[in-house]
Amino acid sequence: MNFSDATLQRFAQEVAKYPADQKQSAVMACLAIVQHEQGHISPDAEEAVAAYLGMPPIAVHEVTSFYNMYNQKPVGRYKLSVCTNLPCQLRNGQRALEQVCQQLGVEPYGTTSDGLFTVQPCECLGACADAPVMLVNDREMLSFMGPERMDELLQTLKKAQG
Repeated sequence: MNFSDATLQRFAQEVAKYPADQKQSAVMACLAIVQHEQGHISPDAEEAVAAYLGMPPIAVHEVTSFYNMYNQKPVGRYKLSVCTNLPCQLRNGQRALEQVCQQLGVEPYGTTSDGLFTVQPCECLGACADAPVMLVNDREMLSFMGPERMDELLQTLKKAQG
């Protein structure tokens, strides 16, 4: 896989933040750049990032597979990550995940046939007092996602695409 000159410039900006002998420290930033541009991080992209940073491909894959913010396969236009960690579980987090999956007709980690939504459980989002919580596209956290708010969110996102 070859990255564009613009991508390589962005990589270089991230690498420049670290001492020359520690450029591997930019791995997360480089992966975020790839995902932002391509929507997910393919095995080929992992290998190319590894080559750029001078690290073993397995080390890059370990980062990609450890953090759920990195998509290892294409996802829908809206990636809905519902917290199912214990504090959210105690306040209907699992029920929120089940509701959104049922309404969209997908299993956890599934994508709707129209490519609009991908739904997945996730670990703690750090807003336990606001449970159940979810993250939309790894950027916007939503709190108190009970049945009515979940319905409203899905309707709003569907209308935004109409």
